[in-house]
Amino acid sequence: MPKRILSGVKPSGRPHLGNFFGAIKQHIEIQDIPDSEAYYFIADFHALTTVQDPALMRSFTLDVALDYLALGLDPKKATFFRQSDVPQVCELAWHLSCVTGMGLLERAHSYKDKLAKGQTPSMGLFNYPVLMAADILIYKSNLVPVGQDQVQHIEMTQDMAQYFNNTYKCQVFVRPEARLNQTAKIPGIDGQKMSKSYGNTIELQAEGKELKKVVMSVKTDSTPVEAPKDPTTCNVFALYSLFADDAEKQALADRYKAGGMGYGDAKKALLEKIEVYFAEYRTKRKDLQKNLDYVQNVLKDGAARANKVAQATLDETKRACGLL
Repeated sequence: MPKRILSGVKPSGRPHLGNFFGAIKQHIEIQDIPDSEAYYFIADFHALTTVQDPALMRSFTLDVALDYLALGLDPKKATFFRQSDVPQVCELAWHLSCVTGMGLLERAHSYKDKLAKGQTPSMGLFNYPVLMAADILIYKSNLVPVGQDQVQHIEMTQDMAQYFNNTYKCQVFVRPEARLNQTAKIPGIDGQKMSKSYGNTIELQAEGKELKKVVMSVKTDSTPVEAPKDPTTCNVFALYSLFADDAEKQALADRYKAGGMGYGDAKKALLEKIEVYFAEYRTKRKDLQKNLDYVQNVLKDGAARANKVAQATLDETKRACGLL
């Protein structure tokens, strides 16, 4: 059987460079791996822990769909759908919660980090790893592309699968493995990790004056124009490196070290790279916005395929529990 690869993206804001290089780019490339099936979902259930404005939820969900399709996701190669269109995942989450101890969830780094940043400790936030495990296990996923910060959630999913299989003396769930993305942390315009929650993003949709304004605001140090600069500590250079080949990176690094170049020139080089790199995407996205029926049909068709797989797994789960 082909390996099943699954990942989700939360519609909690407009997609940005961090989302693209941290996840979306990898997802698009994975759909062409031989002997594999790619399942990608818009994690709107998960987004409910932070997005509680219905108009924003609809807008952000559409943004994710448009961006994935405009960036190259092929619905003939990958199953692409809304999480909420597969309600079986919530029922499976209940089954998993009945065999999972609270201690496991209390150790979740992500939960602790969000509390430390002032997010309200809702039950949805606390149970987030259980729903994530259900997302993964209901499709019998073999590989889950994640960043290093999500590896613990995959390990928790492995534990929950084992808890269920051991409790009911069955082999309903396969063990999923993390597929680590090798992209380094993407800096935001303030130097922290690029994140919607920090408000420091460069959005994929931004262009023209909007894009120029945000790129020119990338934080730098106060080294004078004439002085040599260290490219390895510069946010602008780190962002430029995402788009440039080795020769281009070396050429800009040499200009940094030689002195005589201001950060403004580096920002202009970054701006040009972003404009060129995403030019085709922006054209395709505008075309898709004129054909939203197509976008909705892609999500509907993807949900129909996902539902068949999810229901079969849920039936196995219920038989193991004695509910069928």
